[in-house]
Amino acid sequence: MNERLFGIHGAALTLRSERMGVIASNIANAATPGFKARDIDFNAALDARLARARGVTTAGGGDARMLYRRPTMPSLDGNTVELNREQVAFAENAVAYSATLSFVQGRVSTITRALKGE
Repeated sequence: MNERLFGIHGAALTLRSERMGVIASNIANAATPGFKARDIDFNAALDARLARARGVTTAGGGDARMLYRRPTMPSLDGNTVELNREQVAFAENAVAYSATLSFVQGRVSTITRALKGE
């Protein structure tokens, strides 16, 4: 039902929200020795989630394709968070989240108007 109403945007909104949490965790742990920065492979996770919604089994099992980031300049304490890179990723994800949310809100508004007979 969700996919029929919103297409891929419902799943994309959920994944963007999860990714925002992962990136925020990276930023919060920028000074934690030994912390390994992570990210979600958005395209792979979205493909897996949509396949699961259609009843297709994927090889990876879960749909959160969590990856560890490879640092450009590794820290001596083993922390792989690069704050500038994380801030850019967070901003890009926030813009994509906002765009997806706007589409979903527009779709809900259209459905609401149709139900009211406007």
